[in-house]
Amino acid sequence: MKPIHIFQALIVVLVWGVNFVVIRWGLNEVPPFLLATLRFICAFLPVAFFIRKPNLPWSWLIAYGLLNSFAQFAFLFWAMRVGMPAGLASVVHQSQVFFTLILSVLILQQRTQLTQWLGLAFAVLGLGLMAYGRGTGLGHMTGIGLMLNLLGALSWAGGNIVVSAMRKAGHTPDALGLVVWSSVVPIVPFALLSWWFERGMYPQWHEVTWHSAVSVLYLAWVATLLGYALWSRLLGLYEPNRVAPFSLLVPVVGLLTAWVVLGEQLNVWQWWGSLALMLGLVVNLFGARLVGWFRNSL
Repeated sequence: MKPIHIFQALIVVLVWGVNFVVIRWGLNEVPPFLLATLRFICAFLPVAFFIRKPNLPWSWLIAYGLLNSFAQFAFLFWAMRVGMPAGLASVVHQSQVFFTLILSVLILQQRTQLTQWLGLAFAVLGLGLMAYGRGTGLGHMTGIGLMLNLLGALSWAGGNIVVSAMRKAGHTPDALGLVVWSSVVPIVPFALLSWWFERGMYPQWHEVTWHSAVSVLYLAWVATLLGYALWSRLLGLYEPNRVAPFSLLVPVVGLLTAWVVLGEQLNVWQWWGSLALMLGLVVNLFGARLVGWFRNSL
């Protein structure tokens, strides 16, 4: 990759890693469903006036929007509201890779490799270690928080399957256009959930600080639009196996940012669990190539 493109990939890593701390800032003052409503309103308007709707039936946009935008962030924001530290959330959310593997086998009948299942085994071990060592203080993780975080990762994986099925059906939409126009889908569901469950938690205007405004705009314009625009551009320039390894750095940035900004500290079990899950990601991504290299060297 050219240096300028490596730099762009690292920008995406930084943007998506810091994203979890920004979510925590927003949730400290704004309830989760309201925060998500504001996020997707800003992600759709006024950007939709400048980004053309993908040449795609609305049924695909709705399916992608409900899974990738609505369900993913409903569960993630809720998880972080009820007891999921920002740093650990950035790690657990990467389990979407393994949920995508499982769903691709069950739904798309795709073939897999043994190394991918070995990576899944490491990930399960890591999640088990995290669940065992829930931590205390700012690093405390609740069981419900972990489960909701995993459901968010499962929803993200469902969105990945929708994209794969979309392409299998002959549709190849622009990634940024897909993100922008699918952002209209979760606005009404989030607004209704917020009105029904969170009316009594709405902050007064004098209680809202700059953290909330920065959180909404960052989530909408930086993490969503800038992040996906750069990432989709890189995927258009290079093979996925050259770009995908950079995503392994997102949890690293998430953990470090949560430690520096929020003071979150992991206990021994959480560190071992995070390392095991990250090892699973590495095995899933590079395992087949390492096995091939080893066989060729014999």
